[in-house]
Amino acid sequence: MDLQSQAAIARLAELHGPADLVVILGAPDPESAEIAAETVVLGDPACAGALAEVQLGLDVYHILDDRIRRLLPPDVWEAQIGVMTDVLDGVELPAAVEGMRVQSPGPAT
Repeated sequence: MDLQSQAAIARLAELHGPADLVVILGAPDPESAEIAAETVVLGDPACAGALAEVQLGLDVYHILDDRIRRLLPPDVWEAQIGVMTDVLDGVELPAAVEGMRVQSPGPAT
């Protein structure tokens, strides 16, 4: 996750509170999805960005997670995301993100 995205998430968490935020990732491989999820749950593992050593405990999902898909109108899903289901692993990506989400200490207050 780039430094600008970390700064934006840190600002939003401060403004709205971590309990009111959900992060939806679109990372193309399980490794990058897991690192991005770790960043918003446990803090930036590279200790380089605004979320270094900041455990926000945010809820985080991958866009290919069935729980997210069910929230979107089918036509929006098909137009915006559907083509990616043909080239990305719809099982491994959500699983990598969930692996970090279950480690969450809960939203920071």
